[in-house]
Amino acid sequence: MMAALFSVQLILGATVNVAADQAVPTEFYSQYGIGLLAAGVAVAGSCVGAGIAISGAASAGAAAIAERPETSVWVLILAGLGEGVAIYGLLIAILILGKLPAV
Repeated sequence: MMAALFSVQLILGATVNVAADQAVPTEFYSQYGIGLLAAGVAVAGSCVGAGIAISGAASAGAAAIAERPETSVWVLILAGLGEGVAIYGLLIAILILGKLPAV
């Protein structure tokens, strides 16, 4: 919650206490806030997608295992592929945050 409020303040160009010799333009803060929101959207979207993929794999996998127990390995592999979507979103967020300058 606090991170979301911080991001909104940065987007709106909230004033930040800086020393007189460190004049930082306000455009920097709005771009920084947009970068933070982009990283959050990347993680949130990928986690929602991974949840949908895993729920489908789990429900279909439970039915498959009930009929043929030897398919349990394939069910775990398919659930792992769905989880990979969330990891890709996390990697994208790390790349976005790595491109942001230090405040």
